[in-house]
Amino acid sequence: MTEEFNTQGAENLVAIADQFARLGKVTDVKAFGSGNINDTFLVNLDFSEEQHFVLQRINTQVFRQPQLIMQNMRTFTEHVRKRLQDTPLNRRWEVPRVLLTKDAQDHWRDANGSFWRAISFIEGSQSFDTMRDRSHAKEIGYALGMFHNLISDLPPEKLADTLQGFHITPLYLQHYEEVLAKTIACQSSEVNYCLQFVSDRQTFAHILENAKAEGKLPLRLMHGDPKINNVMFDTATQQAVSVIDLDTVKPGLVHYDIGDCLRSGCNPAGEETENWDSVYFDTDLCQGILQGYLSVAKAFLTENDYAYIYNAIRLIAFELGLRFFADYLAGNVYFKIKHPEHNLARAIVQFKLTESIESQETQIYNIIKDMK
Repeated sequence: MTEEFNTQGAENLVAIADQFARLGKVTDVKAFGSGNINDTFLVNLDFSEEQHFVLQRINTQVFRQPQLIMQNMRTFTEHVRKRLQDTPLNRRWEVPRVLLTKDAQDHWRDANGSFWRAISFIEGSQSFDTMRDRSHAKEIGYALGMFHNLISDLPPEKLADTLQGFHITPLYLQHYEEVLAKTIACQSSEVNYCLQFVSDRQTFAHILENAKAEGKLPLRLMHGDPKINNVMFDTATQQAVSVIDLDTVKPGLVHYDIGDCLRSGCNPAGEETENWDSVYFDTDLCQGILQGYLSVAKAFLTENDYAYIYNAIRLIAFELGLRFFADYLAGNVYFKIKHPEHNLARAIVQFKLTESIESQETQIYNIIKDMK
């Protein structure tokens, strides 16, 4: 939480929350969650149908046009709610709702110009930072598949692109090459490993964007950040009930989401380990996620979509490693670090994960083929 909000005081936060409390009285506001972009609070209400809602201050350094985020969110949450009303599911599934202010706006600006919004709280739910087992993996996959399925008939042009260039690997490669051209990297064995690793995969970086340009992969809507802890689970049934953190929903390729979900979910060692030999891609968890995903996504995927799933898994691990390594070479300007070599260590984790994916290419292709 930023220092500004530590000193801001509960009274001011209650006053801000009260702008959105149309149905009840705000009793208290507490810091909530572990997100590192927006400032997030849980608001408690007295005598209301809904006892809580989520209050957030949007980080306008990252999201320069926050009103477009709100416009996007209203467009696709209303679309999904209508879909669910027209064709109810046989299990619980919720989409967070945008809560309006007392004068019917979807956001509120305080005296400092900060941009605030409120969204509904998914009651009786929890999230997890790591994959627990195969059944958990299947539910994570189901959640992403359901998310994609419910917006698969919403034309991508209805939503604004709120993060230009996000997940466009060739652009990250171009940035890396620009940084490299004006940097004298120290010649450690770790740096040399990374330099060689990227050099060997220059042409591969273009694989999904080329497929999009050639019309093989259609532009659709994607979540943009389908990490494990953005999937909410019902505390009673342990089934996935929602996908949250919707600020990055935008036109793109669903393959970026599939790749990112599997990259983050199938690496039991985690992204922050410095024991690089322990990093591997767990194909059992991969099978679980894809089983859950494809059980719902079959409704809209094409033959070409299946053909590029392996490439997506490999590419996104490589892309994140490339971004970490470029940031290390640039002097650690984007990602927060705990020590000067932190981004180098993170890059190596992703490159080791990429190597593990590459070494199991045939097995991953067979997993995909068996589920079609």
